[in-house]
Amino acid sequence: MEERHVLVAGGGPVGLWLAAELRLGGVRVTVVEQRTEIDERSKALTIHPRTIEVLAARGAHRPFLAEGLRIPTGHFASLDERLDFRGLDTPFPYTLALPQARTEELLEARAVGLGATIRRGHRVTGFTEHAGSVTVRVTGPRGEYETDAAYVVGCDGTRSSVRTAAGIDFPGTPSTVLGWLGDVVLDRPPRPGFSVSGPYGGLMVAPLPGGRFRLVGLSPDGLTTEWPGDLTLDELRQRTAAIAGEDFGLRDPSWLSRFGNATRLAVAYRRGRVLLAGDAAHQHFPTGGVGMNVGIQDAHNLAWKLAATLNRWAPEHLLDTYHTERHPVGFELMEHSRAQTALMTAFTPEGLALRSLLGEMIAEQPEFARALAERLTALAVRYPADPTAHPLAGTRAPDLALTGNDAGLFALLRPDAYLLLDLTADGTLGGLARPGLAVHAGRLDEPPAAWREVRAALIRPDGHVAWAGTERDTPGLPATLGSFVAA
Repeated sequence: MEERHVLVAGGGPVGLWLAAELRLGGVRVTVVEQRTEIDERSKALTIHPRTIEVLAARGAHRPFLAEGLRIPTGHFASLDERLDFRGLDTPFPYTLALPQARTEELLEARAVGLGATIRRGHRVTGFTEHAGSVTVRVTGPRGEYETDAAYVVGCDGTRSSVRTAAGIDFPGTPSTVLGWLGDVVLDRPPRPGFSVSGPYGGLMVAPLPGGRFRLVGLSPDGLTTEWPGDLTLDELRQRTAAIAGEDFGLRDPSWLSRFGNATRLAVAYRRGRVLLAGDAAHQHFPTGGVGMNVGIQDAHNLAWKLAATLNRWAPEHLLDTYHTERHPVGFELMEHSRAQTALMTAFTPEGLALRSLLGEMIAEQPEFARALAERLTALAVRYPADPTAHPLAGTRAPDLALTGNDAGLFALLRPDAYLLLDLTADGTLGGLARPGLAVHAGRLDEPPAAWREVRAALIRPDGHVAWAGTERDTPGLPATLGSFVAA
């Protein structure tokens, strides 16, 4: 068994980004995916600013920017008052509307181009864990076979066979709400960003590439545990007209579906040599279009830690931080989606009054609106840090402009090493470079307020700040590095 081999169960966006990142870290990767081809019915449509940053940190964002529809606002609980992303501290102050099928095509091409092996029509059925490896049982077109790996990662959805085989509990609450969606042609499309809510239900209309539109809605009779049957075009037309006052001339559906609000969170993101990411780790009502984004960000957090562990350039305990950092993000996702679901199903006069009040706060309280926007886009994600550490520790590093570097900080990030920003006047930290640690000397061009006194910062491969210090902290940096990079 090759020691540096990871088996990824699930070839959706999460598994594919994980595979590409692992390849950049020098790890052999096999992805097994039950589907024989990419599903054209795209569950996910929205790529959020932080996910675009993740792509940009590896130079993989350009095809997405070229094909996605840029939308400079977002919504919280489908309130009429939109969240304005244009003031956020990111080079990408917008979401991209791009069908998941196309996202998967782009990510699969990247993973394969980097050397990942993709096996379609294959499914993990179980595994046996050993002291230094995992023997994984897989069923494929020619029957069952076994393959060895150092780790197995379940990116195989809410019904994850990896999670089940590992015995990881997935507690939560069952579905009590049914929403509906239709991807259709509209002869009379509404204004961009259309959203309406009232006693007859709520409806959002989002553009799709190719001139189509996605209608997503909730109705009072959707507060049920009874399955009403598959959604039909006539039902979609009737519900749209009841809520919006007209049906927009909808026709020619390419997908009609219902979805529920079952909400669950895995009790552990890691158990031994088994790890979980994406929908295998968290399930929620699709409010705000954040699910795929959180999953890709799970993978971005995990990949470099797996590579660092297998390549031995970081301490062995590093992999334990995957759960401690991402499980709270999953919990917050669960809480936020439940809160938004409560607002989205508030069809009573009292509920509609609450929606109106929150909408007014978004319109009249810029700080409140910005806080919601930063949470929705994941720009506010902060990982646990030592209470005595610099306030920047654990935060996401923005795309800092550095003198002599036109591309910004993101272009300097590497999947196989921490980046030490040497911002001292004389650039004295260059001698600290070693495997797993790259050094870049320079000065910040118009630094944000929180960075003005920083003279050195250690940036993780995933773009979060591991350590930051002022002039008085830099003499102790060589000793501090031992906590992050193995000697």
